[in-house]
Amino acid sequence: MFLSAALNCRPYFNVFGKHQNPNGAYAAVIPKWTATMINNEELFINGDGETSRDFCFIENTVQMNILAATAPDNAKDEVYNVAVGDRTTLNDLFSAIKIALIKNDVKVVTEATYRDFRAGDVRHSQADISKAKSALGYDPEFNTAQGIEKAMPWSVKFLK
Repeated sequence: MFLSAALNCRPYFNVFGKHQNPNGAYAAVIPKWTATMINNEELFINGDGETSRDFCFIENTVQMNILAATAPDNAKDEVYNVAVGDRTTLNDLFSAIKIALIKNDVKVVTEATYRDFRAGDVRHSQADISKAKSALGYDPEFNTAQGIEKAMPWSVKFLK
């Protein structure tokens, strides 16, 4: 969730991009759902699909790392959120992945199956990136849908 300009790195907000493994207990939702849809498998959404997260495309994360590594002295030793500063619902995420797959000539027949909310899940998560914007000039280039579109050709090639 945070990155210090002194490069004392901590977890980031829901980073996604090329080369993510869709398998395993801790697989991120975007590569997992992408592989599921490519392979026309059953896809589950916990709850009503209106739960939201702040998904951050890897190129935004790289931008933030460079800004933090080259920060002026007055911006060092601070903690910054590494995110987009926006929320995407699971329903919108499903739709964005489906649209990106179709644009990459993948026939998608998978529909979402809704099941109970997971106990302990946070309903909404959105980072405040105002400090990173003002102190470092951080301006994420990609929103969630744009990041998915940019990563999708790789996903289609390697997640089959």
